[in-house]
Amino acid sequence: MSKEMLEAFDVLEKTKGIKQDVIVEAMKAALAAAYKKNYGLAENVEIDFNEKKGDFKVMALKTVVDEVQDDRVEVSLKDALAINRAYEVGDTIKFEVTPKNFGRTAAATAKQVVMQRLREAENAHIVNEYSQYEDELVTGTVERTDNRFVYVNIGNVEAVMDIKCDTIPGEHYNPQDRVRVLVTKVGADGKGAQIRVSRTAPDVVKRFFEQEVPEIFDGTVEIMSIAREAGERTKIAVKSNDPNIDPVGTCVGPRGSRVQNVVNALGGENIDIVQYEEDPSDYIANALNPAEVIAVQFEDEDDERKAFVIVPDYQLSLAIGKKGQNVRLAARLTGYKIDIRPESEVEFVDESEVEDETEVAEDQDLQQAAVEEADDQAEAEATEADENTEAEEVEDAEDLDLDDEE
Repeated sequence: MSKEMLEAFDVLEKTKGIKQDVIVEAMKAALAAAYKKNYGLAENVEIDFNEKKGDFKVMALKTVVDEVQDDRVEVSLKDALAINRAYEVGDTIKFEVTPKNFGRTAAATAKQVVMQRLREAENAHIVNEYSQYEDELVTGTVERTDNRFVYVNIGNVEAVMDIKCDTIPGEHYNPQDRVRVLVTKVGADGKGAQIRVSRTAPDVVKRFFEQEVPEIFDGTVEIMSIAREAGERTKIAVKSNDPNIDPVGTCVGPRGSRVQNVVNALGGENIDIVQYEEDPSDYIANALNPAEVIAVQFEDEDDERKAFVIVPDYQLSLAIGKKGQNVRLAARLTGYKIDIRPESEVEFVDESEVEDETEVAEDQDLQQAAVEEADDQAEAEATEADENTEAEEVEDAEDLDLDDEE
């Protein structure tokens, strides 16, 4: 080692932010391991570093004992007192055991340690710098592609985008293309720092809307749920925290300008914006837009998250969508299993008709009761009349008998 090494340490500290103490400590540990491995010795050793000269020495640690059993780790009290009369049994003494060719080993080890520390420091720096961008949109430049990844430069680091799950179907990525991506993961592993980016994550749509719609950014309009099939169609449910603001119209923008900007940024992906409702029936009906919904029923007691949706026969294909896409996205948006049924296959009863029929039945019952009551009254009057007639006849007969006797 030499003063040149000390100067190199200073440069590393200034340019890479790696402190000299960190490198020195790492080298001490590496040199101790190298000494034990290369020289086949099992002593307890430690490495001393001379900060002025910039060199390392190997020091064997031996314990002072009355009788030596293993001279590799022990020293007699007699020999210790010859070195310094202050030593006692149980003290530890350092003996330099630096091999003659240890300088070459130290130099090679220093190189390895410095490179390792550089990688670790750079990885830590990358993780610290880009952790703040996690779940945020960034603009990068495509550098290259292979069978698995698209490599995107997002500053002073290369991020990876998985071709199978993070790229929009139909999009092509050529070197030097500018692309906006969402940072989905920032971390480090044995291979170094890793930054994953995506174009297909649902939050990509959310971040684009936050940039285009100030009301979403400031929280006046809130995105409640997003269901996306990247490259084809996205459904987004929004609600307003201000009763005077229409959330859907706000996201669409004047003449559709706001939503169109998002569509263009996503390569023409269709976007349905629906209003979120607390009532599940209304929410599900909105989620199936643009299809018309007659009614939403929850009939399955065993599955509270299953809904039966009744639509006009001519709206059935529209409600289901191409290859079931519309109902599939609506189900993911609302969290309900949705079963679409045409009106012709469902016994659908209008509640107003039920009420009318009930009222008619009640009227009929009242009329029938009135008729029966009238009949009973008439019968009672007739009976009373008959009894009066019989009484009169008896009185007349008695009067006749009296007249005959006279």
